[in-house]
Amino acid sequence: MFFGDTDGFFEIIKGTVPFYTIVFIPLFILISPMTPVLGAHEFTVYRMQHFDLHGTPHGCRSAAVNMEARTLGSQTYTRRCVIARLRDLTHAHFEEIVQQGAGGLLALLPTNYSSLKPEEKQHIMELERSLLEEEVQIPVYFSIETPELTEIYRNVQKSSSGKQAASAAEELWGTLSASGFQLVVSNGQTKAQSDIQVTNIQGKLSGFGIEEQLPTIVLVAHYDTYGVAPGLAYGADSNGSGVAALLELARLLSRLYTSSRTHPRFNLVFLLSGAGKFNFQGTKKWIEDNIDSSEGSLLPDALYTLCLESLGSQDELNLHVSKPPKEDSPGAIFFQELQRVGKMLYPELNISMVHKKINLAEELLSWEHERFSIRRLQAFTLSHFRSPKVLGRSSIMDRREKVDLEKLARNVRVIGEALAHYIYNLTSEEQQAEIITEGMSVQKEFLTAWLDHLTSQPRSAQLLSASSPSRSLVLTLEQAMARYLKEVKATTFHPDKRDPEFVFYEPMTTSMNAYSVKPAVFDIFLAIVISGYLCIVYLIVTNFHRVEGTLKQVSCQKFKHT
Repeated sequence: MFFGDTDGFFEIIKGTVPFYTIVFIPLFILISPMTPVLGAHEFTVYRMQHFDLHGTPHGCRSAAVNMEARTLGSQTYTRRCVIARLRDLTHAHFEEIVQQGAGGLLALLPTNYSSLKPEEKQHIMELERSLLEEEVQIPVYFSIETPELTEIYRNVQKSSSGKQAASAAEELWGTLSASGFQLVVSNGQTKAQSDIQVTNIQGKLSGFGIEEQLPTIVLVAHYDTYGVAPGLAYGADSNGSGVAALLELARLLSRLYTSSRTHPRFNLVFLLSGAGKFNFQGTKKWIEDNIDSSEGSLLPDALYTLCLESLGSQDELNLHVSKPPKEDSPGAIFFQELQRVGKMLYPELNISMVHKKINLAEELLSWEHERFSIRRLQAFTLSHFRSPKVLGRSSIMDRREKVDLEKLARNVRVIGEALAHYIYNLTSEEQQAEIITEGMSVQKEFLTAWLDHLTSQPRSAQLLSASSPSRSLVLTLEQAMARYLKEVKATTFHPDKRDPEFVFYEPMTTSMNAYSVKPAVFDIFLAIVISGYLCIVYLIVTNFHRVEGTLKQVSCQKFKHT
């Protein structure tokens, strides 16, 4: 009875099952990726620095990527996007990638920077500097290495290893089974960033008496950061520590100015400057506005300006000067007091003066105080760095863990004590009184909170424009200064439209897609398989009555035997 219903079953198949179902469902199963998440994966990437400074182009000049991925060690990089771990990439590799005409570079960053060895951190910082020293024509992106990206990297590495197979059959099968990845950046058009603005925040503590007739000291720190990619520059030490130190000094010294018993006959001016990593453009603009101002600025008659940068590490402080101060001048007396206080409170702290003339032939100034020195204003920079060319000043490796809170608090106390001794004229050897102590002690919780807040987001000057979410940081800094200082105001300026001092370009942070693809040989093989499969299906359909008869005959013979 069962075999008698065979005719009806075949009629159902012929009449109700669409032909394309028989043909295409097996094909979809055959070509579908093994891991669906790797079929198409989207992740965030950070583009390399791209800006013009004083008309000179810097950094990566393009952004478009739509190419197959390759890893280091591949036979060719031509029209390919190279994906590599940053710790494995060298300057020689990068030059080879550029010379072979690669279409782009994706560098993978470790998730946990603290797990890197000191030599690995040094290698990454050296690579950053070499990448930023020249103009780069190919698009260069950076991304944090997630488990999905690790899997993609391993697959690309396997498909582009170029190892010799044991036999021709093994080579053919390896080629057919390998899976590549097409890396695509949808937003691949670079454009100049619109509505660029730089903000300076200033406030002051007025001395007791007629303000214009009192001596003045200026304290300065720039709050922006710099690294190989704007979206990855957190700048904990340079210059998050300088900003935190300035705010803590404002808090401490403001307590002396609020009491009539301790109100000194000295003016203190505080400045948080913008675009410090771009040749101190914010400081330059602020100096010009105050010197040319008709509102009676305190800057032209200031005794000296103290710039704070990178104070969160090492057991040394270096006072960088463009011209050594004359003996018994305010600058010389302050330096002597700084050394005396440091030796008295912390014998392990080494404080010295470093003299370096300004080289106007260089494109970039070395230190922030040089902006003041150019205008014949006495100024110096205090930093634990001895050289302006040290790698840690401008690196994505400058993270929160790099700052030693104990040493930062120690340095703030020494600076604050030396300033207090100077403004109260307690600079003789016999006067050993400590002013910043007990109720006025440095608060480590205050410094910690500011460091955590400053390093919670990248602070590149490009990201601190009016249209960026990072702009809220500028407002927070303004509110913090207004809490302790008087006449706090934020002044903004825009680059000259006809001859801009600097130009920033977008995109800085975007998305990249990785699509799983097969090699061209696989397409040929798949075409042959599809053609053969279609021929078999065609022969079965056109000769269906013969197939039906054969099946009936076989079934009848089995029925007789049973």
